[in-house]
Amino acid sequence: MGALHSCLFPWGQKQRLEPQAGPKPSGLGILAKLCFQRHPGFWKMLTVAVCMALLGCLQAQAPQGHVSIILLGATGDLAKKYLWQGLFQLYLEEAGKGHSFSFHGAALTTTKQGQEFMDKFLPSLSCPKDVAPGLCAELKDQFQQLSQYRQLKTSEDYLALNKDIEALVQQEGLREAGRVFYFSVPPFAYADIARNISSSCRPGPGAWLRAVLEKPFGHDHTSAQQLATELGSFFQEEEMYRVDHYLGKQAVAQILPFRDQNRKALDGLWNRHHVERVEIVMKETVDAEGRTSFYEEYGVIRDVLQNHLTEIFTLVAMELPHNVSSSEAILQHKLQAFRALRGLRKGSAVVGQYQAYSEQVRRELHKPPGFHSLTPTFAGILVHMDNLRWEGVPFILMSGKALDERVGYVRILFKNQACCAQSEKHWAADQSQCLPQQVVFYIGHGELGSPAVLVSRNLFRPSLPSQSWQELEGQPGLRLFGRPLSDYYAYRPVREQDAYSILISHIFHGRKDSFITTENLLASWTFWTPLLDSLAHETPRLYPGGAENGHLLDFEFSGSQLAFSQRQPEQLVPGPGSAPMPSDFQVLRATYRESPLVSAWPEELITKLASDIEATAVQAVQRFGQFHLALSGGSSPTVLFQQLATGHYGFPWAHTHLWLVDERCVPLWDPASNFQGLQTHLLQHVRVPYYNVHPMPVHLHQRLCAEEDQGAQAYAEEISALVTNGSFDLVLLGMGTDGHTASLFPESPTGLDGEQLVVLTKSPSTPQHRMSLSLPLINRARKVAVLVLGRLKREITMLVSRVGHQPKKWPISGVLPASGQLVWYMDYEAFLG
Repeated sequence: MGALHSCLFPWGQKQRLEPQAGPKPSGLGILAKLCFQRHPGFWKMLTVAVCMALLGCLQAQAPQGHVSIILLGATGDLAKKYLWQGLFQLYLEEAGKGHSFSFHGAALTTTKQGQEFMDKFLPSLSCPKDVAPGLCAELKDQFQQLSQYRQLKTSEDYLALNKDIEALVQQEGLREAGRVFYFSVPPFAYADIARNISSSCRPGPGAWLRAVLEKPFGHDHTSAQQLATELGSFFQEEEMYRVDHYLGKQAVAQILPFRDQNRKALDGLWNRHHVERVEIVMKETVDAEGRTSFYEEYGVIRDVLQNHLTEIFTLVAMELPHNVSSSEAILQHKLQAFRALRGLRKGSAVVGQYQAYSEQVRRELHKPPGFHSLTPTFAGILVHMDNLRWEGVPFILMSGKALDERVGYVRILFKNQACCAQSEKHWAADQSQCLPQQVVFYIGHGELGSPAVLVSRNLFRPSLPSQSWQELEGQPGLRLFGRPLSDYYAYRPVREQDAYSILISHIFHGRKDSFITTENLLASWTFWTPLLDSLAHETPRLYPGGAENGHLLDFEFSGSQLAFSQRQPEQLVPGPGSAPMPSDFQVLRATYRESPLVSAWPEELITKLASDIEATAVQAVQRFGQFHLALSGGSSPTVLFQQLATGHYGFPWAHTHLWLVDERCVPLWDPASNFQGLQTHLLQHVRVPYYNVHPMPVHLHQRLCAEEDQGAQAYAEEISALVTNGSFDLVLLGMGTDGHTASLFPESPTGLDGEQLVVLTKSPSTPQHRMSLSLPLINRARKVAVLVLGRLKREITMLVSRVGHQPKKWPISGVLPASGQLVWYMDYEAFLG
């Protein structure tokens, strides 16, 4: 009857197995014997049916092994607020299903203090509402008996823990299934803890290990890579579970299942042809008081956007796998979404800071009276993807503290091209195409106060799992996103669950799709780090906080540029003597090597160069009917290409011929190819006739830059045939730290003089073999622009300013158009250091 009671009432099953005095028939054997005794007629059939059901129940409970869960940082705020409750919820869900458990709270606190904390804290845990108070008290008592505290400080402490787990498993005659180590500790402690676990506390063969890691996972790409390398020396990738608790929030966790279950309706809608924009928002009313030490180091972008909102973004934007239950497929599709992201720059963001923040920092961190922080507490970011599904669709990510409301949501707003003859009062919510069409994943709080999925009634009726989601009852007077709630098909969870409880369950069951892999983590930091670097010295807009913000933080976008809607207040930071910022400097005009020089901060410089190129193009087309532009490769022109692609709609692309100044001897689809960079950042965004695009023929007859294929001669002949006198209207060059330009390097045997227009050269860095326009051909151009960016170019800039015409030593010194104009474009760091 004990087995029968456990099967029918799993809440009451004890997790500790009592040692047997001698061999006894197993519960399964007794029940099987009972089930197959003879029973006449109806009673035989009924008995067999009941017994078979009970037999299946007991088989489901057959011992599956012992699981030890070690919570590191067990006395900390996160543990007290979420993690102990999540572990208790796991126990409630899994008790009676075959596993036995032990829970170990661990920290640096002494054993006596730690155990006193647990004895006092664990009784405060709560049960689901449908569990009777008496049963809840019994369950908490069971959980508390299975939980103990221990100090984990030295390798000997970890070794002792390992011995205790092994002794418990052996004493109770169990098999060890695995161990979970939950790192609720600062990241600086990760490496030492990981080393101790790996060397002294790994489970034996056949048992799994799961290391659960809390953010922050680094401060930028370099620190994230360093932390990942350290952890990778102790744990396998499949053993690490990096937590982003937003992936456990019910509305966020529903995004992929919703897309999967509504494929038929969404297949034709979820793309650039129908989506106007996507908004991913997390607003808070609280400020950073009490947390300024953390916030000064991370700020709102690192705290919220780089992780929570980016993870949500990938769920919306990624290609949907055929099998959404495959963790591996989901993680790979997320990675593909990262690879399609267009790079961010300073103009992609607006940042703000609530007015009381600097005073809070001065008080909490003991800063001097004149200290003013540049850490943003509000950010709006404009993100674009360069792929067929989402090209041109703006994704807006926004988060901040001290705002007017606490709310989180993902809003997909669809284009509306309908025009209705009747007035709005006659529009029916489920019929009129003039009403807004949107899908909203409401993460929580706000007007609704709970998670929800909303779909405009004039879009389609969605399908959601009925066992876990139910239709939301109407709330008269409630309006969401400009429309009454009655305009939506609205669903809410049948039972609301805490995000950490959901994620802890996924950890136990080994579901990796709810966590962040090393590869995806580094891809995210690769995307965000350049923007963070560009904003490091940017003064955020001050805002008063709460409802008083008014329209001060409203922003708008045009192309890839984001800007506040209201003009900047005259005084951003109170007090005298504030340092000048980059935006305070104007474009500087001077001379360099007796030629015109344009110097400015990078963003202003690129804007000026793009405008000059457009003006030259318009003038050439007016005079000659076409514009021949030769572009260098490398990293410096990338931001220029992006500026030309998104901010210059008057550019005469239809009459422009694009040529390459140089090319690496790799296939054109190779990421190292200059043409591939041109394609990614410019060509796919503008309408240049394909016959006006002239890549260098480096890949002929399945060979790369082979002399016998005569690719250089072929390109020279193409130039001679199409470009009058071989004189390009504009050639864009760069300058290397060794003084090279194009792919013409110091002491190069070819290309610096002579009759050849196009030459094969050799670079000191890989890939070594290159094709390049020669110096004589470059000097035929009507205009040559040399773009020089970054502090690393300061030394060569100083050197070249003093040398004469010495192209053998410094090829850039040989650039001087015979009858054209040379203009230098240098940012302040390259020019002034």
